[in-house]
Amino acid sequence: MSPYAAPIPLPVVPAQLAHQSRIIVAISGASGAVYGVRLLQILRALGTVQTHLTVSDAGLLNLQQELGMDRDQVEALADVVYPARDVGAAIASGSFQCDGMVVAPCSMRTLAAVAHGMSDNLITRAADVMLKERRRLILMVRETPLNLAHLRNMTSVTEMGGIIFPPVPSFYHRPQTLSDMVDHTLSRVADLLGLPQAQAPRWQGLQPRT
Repeated sequence: MSPYAAPIPLPVVPAQLAHQSRIIVAISGASGAVYGVRLLQILRALGTVQTHLTVSDAGLLNLQQELGMDRDQVEALADVVYPARDVGAAIASGSFQCDGMVVAPCSMRTLAAVAHGMSDNLITRAADVMLKERRRLILMVRETPLNLAHLRNMTSVTEMGGIIFPPVPSFYHRPQTLSDMVDHTLSRVADLLGLPQAQAPRWQGLQPRT
């Protein structure tokens, strides 16, 4: 008799996990490590997001150079951590259910690998999974000026369904500190992930002149 003839009991999802979103955060070797760190802090503060982190070797160097943070300090901000060389990790499979992935920041090398399907480490493999499973992939690319290869790679990722999100600061909300600028940018990332955000006020239109 077929094993599917009788009803098969389904696993019960623990109540504390049933309401959680899963977001993958990757930190690659571009300048702007603060975006990845602050994003992890924001997602943890929501209390409803389970974060899965992977950091490249170059990303770790930038964390040390720009923020004075070591591996243990940044990994403590995430719920689950994977070595960037572990291409057999859970997030390397399309069967791993998640709500999106953010590479913050995204180097031009990582962008190129994603654009050409080169799953040569866990960051690029997980990004490839996002694209093939039609899930939200946000690349916070950091470079200037841009050459033609950069632009073509951005076009390629966009055509595959990814979102190219350079962390370009806005000034209409009159930021007073660098933290204001970082938080405003990440508030837009939260919006793209469908998550609530309280880091920046929403635009209410131009104020009438007095």
